[in-house]
Amino acid sequence: MNNLNLFHELEKLLRMESRYCSEDGKLLKNAIVEAALALRSDLIKLLLSHEGLKNNFFTKVDGVLVFDKVRFQKFVMNKRFLPDSYTSFKNKIGLTNEDEDFVAESREVVLSWPYKDCVLEGGQTKEDAKRNEVFWNEILAPDEINRLTEPKVLTNFVRYDRESVHAPTSVSSQDNYIIKGNNLLVLHSLLKKYESKIKLIYIDPPYNTGNDSFGYNDKFNRSAWLTFMRNRLVLAKKLLAPTGAIYVQLDYHQAHYAKVLLDEVFGEENFQREIIWRIGWLSGYKTADKNWIRNHDTIFFYSKDASQMEFNKYYIPRLEYKQIAEGNSDRYPIEDVWNGNEYDDLNSIAIVSFAGETVSKMLNPEDEVKGQKSEKLLERIIRAHTNEGDLVLDFFGGTGTTGAVSMKMGRCFILVEQLDKHLDIMRRRMNKVIEGEQSGISKRNNWQGGGSFVYCELAIANQRFIDEIVKAENTDELKRIWDDIQESGFLSWKVEPKTFNENVKEFEELSLDEQKFFLIECLDKNFLYIPLSEINNKEFEVSNEDKKLNAEFYDKSN
Repeated sequence: MNNLNLFHELEKLLRMESRYCSEDGKLLKNAIVEAALALRSDLIKLLLSHEGLKNNFFTKVDGVLVFDKVRFQKFVMNKRFLPDSYTSFKNKIGLTNEDEDFVAESREVVLSWPYKDCVLEGGQTKEDAKRNEVFWNEILAPDEINRLTEPKVLTNFVRYDRESVHAPTSVSSQDNYIIKGNNLLVLHSLLKKYESKIKLIYIDPPYNTGNDSFGYNDKFNRSAWLTFMRNRLVLAKKLLAPTGAIYVQLDYHQAHYAKVLLDEVFGEENFQREIIWRIGWLSGYKTADKNWIRNHDTIFFYSKDASQMEFNKYYIPRLEYKQIAEGNSDRYPIEDVWNGNEYDDLNSIAIVSFAGETVSKMLNPEDEVKGQKSEKLLERIIRAHTNEGDLVLDFFGGTGTTGAVSMKMGRCFILVEQLDKHLDIMRRRMNKVIEGEQSGISKRNNWQGGGSFVYCELAIANQRFIDEIVKAENTDELKRIWDDIQESGFLSWKVEPKTFNENVKEFEELSLDEQKFFLIECLDKNFLYIPLSEINNKEFEVSNEDKKLNAEFYDKSN
């Protein structure tokens, strides 16, 4: 039976099952693929009922029929089969129950969006200001990520302390860390050692303002952001200690969608507060719009387990509150504990507006990044949930405010960042903190300097090619990169190099952005970075020093 007949027979057979059809009778291609990958019994029985399909997608092994799900997936994903098919989630945002039926009212609802059940491996690629970050992204189905989420090899270790900047002879769980790499993969790597051990997570993620390439396809702009966030929040929950908490700072672009997502991931019972934070650097902002000024962020505060959450409650005297609000207080603001009828620390976050801080005393003016987090804000959140020695995580590290405040308060920290510009600022800023700089919260915490941190990076494999592709300025550069990829890169199983080389003229007719997107698609995302399980593979040339430090970081013996 030829492929055209097979396409027709398979389509006719699948229409017998309503679960694979939309309300208007269209077959759902992604739902079919997902059923195959999950080895759903109803689909297997259907295929076995048709002799031609059985012969094409099943192989006998010692007398037992084995379903070739990879072959079936490739067949179904062929553009000649259901070219106008829909995804398993229709291309819209809405509320569904656990059976994925859209509902008007229900006590149990979750946010649904296209490709919710996939992984978005989004990588920061643009050296620009915080709210202008650019991400390349690719949504991956579960069968494509069999090695993507394995712990990764770390490399380029450097220790910063008061004496010098030097290669460390050892590392441990007592160290502070700044880790360069894709934060989804760093979080998966951290799970191996830090699951249920982190007391506080604070993140200020990209706001999806329309300035970033979450909008490769405008229809999926919000969907891509939600998938991106969900992947990371699920891991954040696993990393949190039972007594811990997470704070997520956003603006109006995604806050209300994020609230429903956070309810789903952490549970509505663990929602604690919605904190309105007035942004100091926008306090004098003028606009030509005939409307109210937008000058605040929303911070969502969730516990890992409401019944176990620890919260250190402090109170601010009314006089001190007034001085803080006016920006006139250098005295430690919560050294006196007052009665409950005064402003408590948490509630005052919602109404006190601090002038926007910069790191001008630590860095050059050109290093300052618009919208930097306030050290005072971070101080109050960290003090509410941690004690000295506890661990704080920020996996959108930015310019290092979370690390600076944690160090000044005697907490341990892990920061994750991918942009080189932010990492450069972060390392120099943290080095100044070690030297004893006196900006931000230094004076009222009697900070005199000291401490240390370890900088390291995920060891790159295919990520090297992505970095080169993004920076390429013309087609000739991209063709050279393609030649290098064929020599030493790991290609996706979807790509046949010979076919590409035979149709290079079609590639040249694409725009530069389309050419870049295509080459990134060709790479196997499982090998963006070197898996820890491959640390002894000679092909990756991991040094003995790195092998030793990785063993210590992951608490593994040599």
